Amino acid sequence: MEDSVYLQRLGEKIVELRKVKGVTQQELAERLGTKNTQVRRIERGTVNSTINMLRKIAGVLGIEVNDLVKIER
Repeated sequence: MEDSVYLQRLGEKIVELRKVKGVTQQELAERLGTKNTQVRRIERGTVNSTINMLRKIAGVLGIEVNDLVKIER
């Protein structure tokens, strides 16, 4: 899988999980200690996040990092 496709699917997964948890982009950004624009870029798959950011996102969403980054082909 190409990196750009992976990042896009990861972003889509984050959006889906965030909505299931009832968390807005703004709330997620605040809990991550970042800006809403950064969350939007992550969810669109236009930025390659650090493992630390992915760890924080997983924590906010109440899942393990492994479950967050596992993307089916």
